[in-house]
Amino acid sequence: MENAGKIEKVEHKGRTIALILRNDYQRDGIEFVTPPEFSQQLAYMKHPAGKKIQEHRHQLMLRNIQYTQETLFIKRGKLRVDFFDDHNRFITSCILKTGDVILLCSGGHGFECLEETEMIEVKQGPYAGDEDKVRFKGVRE
Repeated sequence: MENAGKIEKVEHKGRTIALILRNDYQRDGIEFVTPPEFSQQLAYMKHPAGKKIQEHRHQLMLRNIQYTQETLFIKRGKLRVDFFDDHNRFITSCILKTGDVILLCSGGHGFECLEETEMIEVKQGPYAGDEDKVRFKGVRE
């Protein structure tokens, strides 16, 4: 199947800052877009009607999470994402639209809603509030 969209990678100095799965991306089957060492795993799945996924549950497994990674699902709207390195220096920006998904892997980030935007955020918990973040002055175009 020819790919209508793509998976975009934002990199800086050999490090993955973000993975973007565009709304028009598609392929048959299952594709994990993250490497196994990421603390948050992101997969794209496309199955035909009638496909059976075996019932299962996940076992208790202790994991050591060093860094919070978060995934945003853009339900509706348009969002600019600004990316920063570990020293709060601006790297680049990208625009997310309805249906896009982004995994924020490392570095810093900031957002500006270019339209009214609805999104869902998923990250490791429990969420520690402001203790989990280092705030800094970013860039606004």
